Amino acid sequence: MHAVVVKVKINDSKAAESHLREKTVPRVSQAPGFVAGYWTRKDNTGVSMVIFDSEDAANPAKEQLPSMMADAVTLEDAEVREVVANA
Repeated sequence: MHAVVVKVKINDSKAAESHLREKTVPRVSQAPGFVAGYWTRKDNTGVSMVIFDSEDAANPAKEQLPSMMADAVTLEDAEVREVVANA
């Protein structure tokens, strides 16, 4: 398994959460190889980890990030990481 780990700056928390729930989560959960997704927030930062069944599924998801970002957030970092353990 591989994870797409994303860090964002939240510019408008209400608009960001609305976009996340209404557009991002439904779209990501339909992506090929999707296993699970977790989106977190602390103050004006967000970190998400979306798990895919393979690196081949995770890489295209990472490449689509810029087109999926709401105006309410600023993409700060995104990377694909291998999942080495889970519970």
